[in-house]
Amino acid sequence: MIRLFDTKQHKKVDFIPHEEGKVSMYVCGPTVYNRIHIGNARTFISFDMIRRYLEWSGFDVTFVQNVTDVDDKIIARAAEEGRSAAEVAAEYTEAFIADMHAAGVEDPTIRPKATEEIDSMIALIERLIERGHAYVQDGDVYFSVRSDPHYGQLSGRNIDEMEGGHRELRAEGKGIEDRKQDPLDFALWKAAKPSEPSWESPWGAGRPGWHIECSAMSQKYLGLPFDIHGGGADLVFPHHENECAQSTCAYDEGFANYWMHSGMLQINSEKMSKSLGNFLLLHEVLEQARPEALRMLMLQTHYRSPLDFSAERLDEADAALTRIENALGNAQWLCSNADALADAAIDQAELAAKVAQACEGFTASMDDDFNAPAALGAIFTLVSELNQQCAHVKKLNIADAEQVMNAHDAIVELLGVLGLQLTDQTSDAYPIEVVTLAADIAFYGGSDPMEAVEALIEARARARSNKDWATADKVRDGLIELGFIIEDTPQGAKVSFEG
Repeated sequence: MIRLFDTKQHKKVDFIPHEEGKVSMYVCGPTVYNRIHIGNARTFISFDMIRRYLEWSGFDVTFVQNVTDVDDKIIARAAEEGRSAAEVAAEYTEAFIADMHAAGVEDPTIRPKATEEIDSMIALIERLIERGHAYVQDGDVYFSVRSDPHYGQLSGRNIDEMEGGHRELRAEGKGIEDRKQDPLDFALWKAAKPSEPSWESPWGAGRPGWHIECSAMSQKYLGLPFDIHGGGADLVFPHHENECAQSTCAYDEGFANYWMHSGMLQINSEKMSKSLGNFLLLHEVLEQARPEALRMLMLQTHYRSPLDFSAERLDEADAALTRIENALGNAQWLCSNADALADAAIDQAELAAKVAQACEGFTASMDDDFNAPAALGAIFTLVSELNQQCAHVKKLNIADAEQVMNAHDAIVELLGVLGLQLTDQTSDAYPIEVVTLAADIAFYGGSDPMEAVEALIEARARARSNKDWATADKVRDGLIELGFIIEDTPQGAKVSFEG
């Protein structure tokens, strides 16, 4: 049984899909006026992980994510650059999809665009007016917040203590307040302004408000009620609160059964902002780091918790991936060189038990509100066991190789569930014998071949410094025998492996 934290109920609850065996999800997508930043990416990677796990668990998932391609920010960007809002939106929609592919995020099942769903929005607004939850004023249409007795339930706010602060107020200034019956009311439809994109409606030419599009599109593509509505924590209020109000007031079937929100992202313990000079776009980060490292960093923090991003943490995440890749590569190398006549060297029963424990621990962790950090812990425990069992093995027999590959394949599968597709290390994995060589010459006590090579190079450098040529030659000859190439440079020894 999967349990998740439902924002609306403010607690962890059992997840029971509306339709057995199927999951319907709606996750708010980007407003396409610029490339997305890594805070946006944190949300999209989090829900990609959740979707992948649900699918791995056997659910048929329908995943809808919108594109907001008409908005004040898009219009402002177009005016600054002297081109149309449609051109700006098209450019950054394409860029968003490219960024998601680069980050290893799967395409949604359906990706509707706001400008292609205007009729659905108009129909929803008409329904709200008919039911007495919205009113027309000078070509604008507003939702009457106080007409919803449950308004504030999602965000946990008291309606009498709220301030306006809605997106359209921040964008257009206080003048809009004069057309409202209540400062808390928000725009469902905005009357057309000169040079802005507009569509015909029963209330005159105009364009939709921000909140209405998600209510219209989720109802159209998922039906009501649907299972999960997701997004970043910054959307809880007012966006998701307003969505919930619109939809529940318009339809008797309810809206989303569960609300999920990812935590905010900081840069070096500070809020990310352009004024602080720490505003990082996703594509800029991916020019400096591989996507798997960024995903690993994000998965190491629970999706609901605040995440602190730094270059150091990104490097640490990459190093953790490299250790896993080396373990997998070494296992593959041993298995590909297995010999039917080799002596038994692996405790097969113990390794099989560790594989089972890792799979059970992974599943239990993910079933507990998609606890990816704990799930990664189960994987790392299995990686350590695999390294430990293979540390001093020179050659596997066929039976041992089968169990080692079972462990290898389990690690690859579980990482794949989290969206971590690792580099194939088969061709350049360090041979496990280098660990024994490092233990004999450099007194290395670990089981990581990469660390063993580093220990040998350090030992050789010390020996050369002390004019201990015999030890230096022993290190060099031992590494060459195992397939390494050593090149002495002014910066130190450069080591490569050709096998």
